[in-house]
Amino acid sequence: MLEKEAKELLALVGGKENVNQLVHCATRLRFELKDETLAQKKEIEAKPYVLSVVISGGQYQIVIGPKVTEYFAALMQLLNLDESKKSNEGKQKLSLLKVISGAFSPLIPLLAGAGMIKALLMVLVEFGLLSDASSTYAILSAAGNSVFYFMPIFLGITLSKQFGGNMYVGGAIGAALLEPSFTSLIGQEGVNFLGISVVPVDYATTVFPIFIISFVYAFLDKQLRKIVKQELQMFLVPMICLLVLVPMAILVFGPFGTTIGNLVSSFISMLFDFNNLLAGLVLGATYPFLTILGLHWGFTPITLQNLSQFGGDVLEGAAVCCVYAEIGIAIGAYLKGRKGSKIREIAGPTILTGFLAGVTEPILYGIVMRYKRLMAIVAIAGGIGGAINGLCHVTMNAYVFHNLFSVAMMTYSPFVPFLIGCAAALAAGLLLTYFWGIPAEDSADFQAPDAAPLPQPQQTSQEMQPMTIAAPANGMVIALEQVEDEAFAQGAVGKGAAILPADDKIYAPADGQITMVFPTKHALGMQCANGLELLIHVGLNTVELKGKYFTVHVKDGDTVKKGQLLLECDIEQVRQAGYPLTTPVLVTNADQLEVTCLPTPGTQVTVGDAMLEVKE
Repeated sequence: MLEKEAKELLALVGGKENVNQLVHCATRLRFELKDETLAQKKEIEAKPYVLSVVISGGQYQIVIGPKVTEYFAALMQLLNLDESKKSNEGKQKLSLLKVISGAFSPLIPLLAGAGMIKALLMVLVEFGLLSDASSTYAILSAAGNSVFYFMPIFLGITLSKQFGGNMYVGGAIGAALLEPSFTSLIGQEGVNFLGISVVPVDYATTVFPIFIISFVYAFLDKQLRKIVKQELQMFLVPMICLLVLVPMAILVFGPFGTTIGNLVSSFISMLFDFNNLLAGLVLGATYPFLTILGLHWGFTPITLQNLSQFGGDVLEGAAVCCVYAEIGIAIGAYLKGRKGSKIREIAGPTILTGFLAGVTEPILYGIVMRYKRLMAIVAIAGGIGGAINGLCHVTMNAYVFHNLFSVAMMTYSPFVPFLIGCAAALAAGLLLTYFWGIPAEDSADFQAPDAAPLPQPQQTSQEMQPMTIAAPANGMVIALEQVEDEAFAQGAVGKGAAILPADDKIYAPADGQITMVFPTKHALGMQCANGLELLIHVGLNTVELKGKYFTVHVKDGDTVKKGQLLLECDIEQVRQAGYPLTTPVLVTNADQLEVTCLPTPGTQVTVGDAMLEVKE
């Protein structure tokens, strides 16, 4: 049905050839047409799924309502526009930070849980309660190691989803790097692929190759779908991608990552020959990021050689401080978070896995990479500890995990400088995180939940209970019919009123749950406890700003209390950019309800004043 309706709309706007660009905002499809006279406005408005048609600002706007994203997706499948034209108005370019965070965020619970298993096993072994040679240990160890060993598979899935490829094809590419037919070639000589020499390496736990190949896969997948007939795409596109990219990963990106890791480790080794303090500072500051990319494995051969030849390794003697810097950040985040906050749920277990098992990936991926300042802090704290240990020529004297048990066994020497360096790294990470690391715009995860879980949404407006909706901002009330936007003024989007904000802050007009934060940050939807659905749309056509001048303090799924800060908008900058600041506040599912604006239009109200009354 949706595909049929999308085809109808496309025909009524003049067909595929008449569309230069299509984007969407919170409620409407925004067409940029070559010739607007070809669009059949009356026929479009007659469609039951269309609320209104607005022609404004060089755009042919078809108001759909809450299902706009579904229609947009269906239309984009039909249009097959160039990638440069396909972007949603709210879609942001993926930065490296967002890519890394997005890849690991879904894995955080799994990383934390597996890390706790590793910590538990280490405790049991250290206290003689379980032998590390027993089958029980092997089985439980498999549970704890699986996510780390098969990391290329998990990242192939999450990265492909981010880049727009098929998640399972991405996972299969990662799995190919660990498949026994390939891993059995490791260590063999004379291995080749179509006559090209191959040096098989172990890709378990590494992330650098799969990051690169996932990006290439998503690009190749999109290009192939442009040239392969639709009836053949289901099997031919994945087949070609696997045939091309798995050899490419093994021939190009895997060796490239290994080479980079070896070059980095050789450079750090040279620095230690030149100046221990400088080398420790550089290693301590960069080691967390090398770990994130999986390049830290380049140090392993040098570490093993140093242990064999000299009885101690200065590289790990400095790098150990990074573990405690990361633990310090986790402790600081835990203390900074309110009771019941999301950050405490993440930080609490990761502190234990860091201390007991020396497993800090959950801290790196679940905390550090989510907040920009923490990336600077982990470098600063690790650099401080690394510099101290480097200056004092601290060495690790056995190949161990950096945890409390390796400390208890005094595996490092000289021991007192080692303790000072690690304590300094932990303290720096903790204090910087607590007092500086979390700015206001990043504080949502650190706040306590202010409301109990909402009941299931009501299905019909008749079941909704009457209620009062408060003003979400300080400013002047405007009657909805006076809003300078036809769709809003006619009530096509919903019933309500508007407000002209007098300052930069928009607050929750009722208790409820955030159901939508539009990517361009100019609008958000929420559902009240009795099922009423609200839309707050800051300004008119402000979707065109693409998030500029807006800061959002909530996200989809958050529960909010009446009067809680939702977003901020630099109203002077928006006004100077030429956009009206009129902010509609609408009840979008009130077809059978009466919505009344309580203040007389033109009245000044403050946040929390009664603005709308909703009743049967």
